[in-house]
Amino acid sequence: MTEGTNMTDNESETTKEMVAAEPAEETSIKSFERPDEAEENENVGSKGTIQEHVPVTAEEPEFEHPEGGWGWVVMLAAMWCNGAVFGIQNAFGILFLSLLKEFGSADDEALRFKTAWVGSLSMGMIFFCSPIVSVFTDLLGCRVTAVGGAAVGLVGLLASSFVTSLGPMYFTYGIVFATGCSFAYQPSLVILGHYFKKRLGLVNGIVTAGSSAFTVTLPFLLSGLLEKVGLQHTMRILSILMFILMLAGLTYTPLLPKPINSNKPGSRCPPMSKVFNVSIWKSLGYRIWVFGIPAALYGYFVPYVHLMKHVEERFGKDANKEVLLMCIGVTSGVGRLIFGQVADYVHGVNKVYLQVSSFMVIGVMSMMIPLCHVFGGLIAVCLLMGLFDGCFICIMAPIAFELVGSQNVSQAIGFLLGMMSVPMTVGPPIAGFIRDRLGSYDVAFYLAGIPPIVGGAVLCLIPWVEARRIRREQEAAKDGTQEQMLEFKGNSGGQGDALAAKTADPKSVI
Repeated sequence: MTEGTNMTDNESETTKEMVAAEPAEETSIKSFERPDEAEENENVGSKGTIQEHVPVTAEEPEFEHPEGGWGWVVMLAAMWCNGAVFGIQNAFGILFLSLLKEFGSADDEALRFKTAWVGSLSMGMIFFCSPIVSVFTDLLGCRVTAVGGAAVGLVGLLASSFVTSLGPMYFTYGIVFATGCSFAYQPSLVILGHYFKKRLGLVNGIVTAGSSAFTVTLPFLLSGLLEKVGLQHTMRILSILMFILMLAGLTYTPLLPKPINSNKPGSRCPPMSKVFNVSIWKSLGYRIWVFGIPAALYGYFVPYVHLMKHVEERFGKDANKEVLLMCIGVTSGVGRLIFGQVADYVHGVNKVYLQVSSFMVIGVMSMMIPLCHVFGGLIAVCLLMGLFDGCFICIMAPIAFELVGSQNVSQAIGFLLGMMSVPMTVGPPIAGFIRDRLGSYDVAFYLAGIPPIVGGAVLCLIPWVEARRIRREQEAAKDGTQEQMLEFKGNSGGQGDALAAKTADPKSVI
């Protein structure tokens, strides 16, 4: 807030007139002239002084990101969040097999379709709740939102361990646990922008590599636990991860300055523009991004849910299917580290091209899964799929920062994740339905490869749209400056040329 905010109208006009006549260094002093001095300045202005209506504002120092310090602790906490949330989600293929044995019936033809809804509903709810989570993050802050979400996730996972049928599992695991994960996950993306800017791509790569580390280790851990202690006790052990996540959320100390509060005096309710930030939808590039990515994700989650069962059907129950998830997890972590670092050297929204390449490769690899009749070929496919899966995930937040800026990034990511909930939810059940009807996963994997290719092609429009927007803004600014010069020249008599010279030289204070 500037010092002259509470001045009267006469004082404000007097101040604007004085800016043209006095050196810039004296602006703050002249702003406090008494109203009775306005007449003298008006008389001087009538004799030919050029009056520039320049608002008096005190420039706020630009926020400098620490690029380290406590930020490294926050990075490790966010890394645990990504690991705990998506490590459990990505390992659902192991839980899927256990759920089929625990709650299934040999006479149920739609068993895979019904069971797949547990994992799909859970993954979908994480993204579906994201627009609401972004509002809570803006209003309550990253720390409160993350800790509260982890607590809800802990309750949902514990409740799932006491369920004895598939129906209640939809609510406890698919809704309660997933909603808690959503509230814990999104603040972990937003808080990184408080501590890092130059290294944001690298840090996002390290943080999102957390889910890769958990994806590698959890399948083996879950297989051993399920065999020794059963499904219920396994879920209780997984609840420990959510408890640690509650403690990790306490490290999210915000640093970015809060925007100026525009509430009416005496009003406790925030303005609607803060609750629902609709300004981000004015960006055509963001609109393409937020519709293009969901279009690419209809087949994205299908391999994570159905690949294990496909391996059993093709290579037998003794096949080392956990190795495939390990391959995806390892190369996904490597991809996040590599492409996160690469993203820091890619200018602006051109980072989108990295996502385009990742979607193209993921689509082709999904179509290659049914063609692999040798287990080694399936390993190669999973290695490539994991590598570019890491590329897609790690640069999502940096692209959001480029498209809408740091102040709007929370709701920008929230709306995107909310749009992603639909394809992430319906994709695996549709694949399970196709398998139940055709008796094979081949067609399901072929179809799962089409959406990533189409969505990647749509994203190619974003750099062109953003370049056109910047060019138009530069032309508008240039035209606006010329029109202002001509207007002042016409209104100021013979001193218009002097104004033109002053406008051309921004350092001039004459």
